Amino acid sequence: MNAPSSFEDTAEILRLGEKLTESVLQPMKKAFVGKDEIIDLLGICLVARENLFILGPPGTAKSALVQQLARKIDGKVFDYLLTRFSEPNEIFGPFDIRRLRDGDLVTNTEGMLPEATFVFLDELLNANSAILNSLLMVLNERIFRRGRETRHLPTLTVVGASNHLPEDDGLGALFDRFLLRVRSDNVHREQLSAVLSAGWQLDMQREHSEAEVTVEDVRRLSSLLQKVDLSQVQAVYIELVHRLRHVGVAISDRRAVKLQRILAASALLCGRLTVNRTDLWVLRHIWDTEEQQDVLTSIIDDVLQNATEEEKKTAHPRSYDNDAPDPERLAAELQRVEQRLEQETLPATDRAFMLDQLGLLAARCQWVSDAQQRTFLESKANGLLERLGETT
Repeated sequence: MNAPSSFEDTAEILRLGEKLTESVLQPMKKAFVGKDEIIDLLGICLVARENLFILGPPGTAKSALVQQLARKIDGKVFDYLLTRFSEPNEIFGPFDIRRLRDGDLVTNTEGMLPEATFVFLDELLNANSAILNSLLMVLNERIFRRGRETRHLPTLTVVGASNHLPEDDGLGALFDRFLLRVRSDNVHREQLSAVLSAGWQLDMQREHSEAEVTVEDVRRLSSLLQKVDLSQVQAVYIELVHRLRHVGVAISDRRAVKLQRILAASALLCGRLTVNRTDLWVLRHIWDTEEQQDVLTSIIDDVLQNATEEEKKTAHPRSYDNDAPDPERLAAELQRVEQRLEQETLPATDRAFMLDQLGLLAARCQWVSDAQQRTFLESKANGLLERLGETT
């Protein structure tokens, strides 16, 4: 879809971002207790037409979130559980037998992935080589290709889910196509009562109601991405990418380019055509391993603290949401650093990287809520900093 041509058209479409937040995302947050972060990221990926990976155990509402989002905007969903033995026909549809008799290899896609506006692939990392290449093109270019057949897809976003991260290098390319990653866990004990009540209400309201924001509205909003100005944060973003690469977060040039769409989507949902520093909050969710989450959060929050008062007036609420760090995750990352430090042949550049990483981890340790855990982790981090300082 082409970008709007007039100022009036642009202003009208820009208001759809506010409407999407108020009539779709906010009601979903009331229905799905403890899933605010995932819902905000779904909204971002929807507008940016990018993909979201959700890590978490079964029964944590991953599929239900996608189904409800699609229902809210009257979209078509393709929901499938992948196994190691899944075949392309199960995802994209079988060949049309009637056309096959005439010698034409045409896929019957009715009710299958190529006709969906929303795609949810559970146990994504079970994808095998038989469907991998076609799936990569869907994720990256929104194109389905089989033999001489090529189709441009109506897909707005693909959500992949798994209870583990990729262990096979062959799945790295697949995982890389999901720009943003987020965890979905069972709620805390004190939230369970609210979950039960909200879940019961949701089950009682399954009947169809007219969508206040439609798929076409979302497409119109997405058409504004090319009008969003990123120049205000370009220097900060470039410096941030270099810093994240330095601490071990792999950001290829291709991902760095595509992440600009995510920043622009955050701005649109805030009613802006200019990306400012507060939109960088989304970069908390570009981790490859769970251990990277606290390092990322520390770096991004450091950048967000320098946002001006003017920028904060129209900031995305998620930009000032700072969850307490996970003590177990911090302990695991400190253990990993300690193991690397014990390598006698560690290059000087790696030691400089570790010094920066340890400084970030030490800063995160201060925010651990449990006093005993906080003391232990701070002692561990400071001890490693001293050891590292003696060997540099």
